[in-house]
Amino acid sequence: MPEGFATWDDYNSSLPPEDRDAWSACADPSGVGPRLYFQRVPEGKVVKNRVHLDVRAGTGLVGAERLATLEAERDRLVALGAVCERVMLADEENESCIVMQDIEGNEFCLD
Repeated sequence: MPEGFATWDDYNSSLPPEDRDAWSACADPSGVGPRLYFQRVPEGKVVKNRVHLDVRAGTGLVGAERLATLEAERDRLVALGAVCERVMLADEENESCIVMQDIEGNEFCLD
């Protein structure tokens, strides 16, 4: 949760109207299962509706340790039939993530 806010809803309410409700997340209350993060994307619809999932595989990790963990999960998923589209390396704003496709071509990210 962002510093200075009691809840994610409080944070969302503080955003400019055009940025509100652009995302939502579901998390396992026990902290064991993965977090699902849903986000609005700017691209127009060109095919049937699809859901883009960000799968949290590097929880709490940063830098090289995070990237190594993501790459290990990528390799595991590729062995099961997924395709790696691209590796997005960390920059000043974001940690590394890996864009993947499932066996039906649906895009998701390991983050």
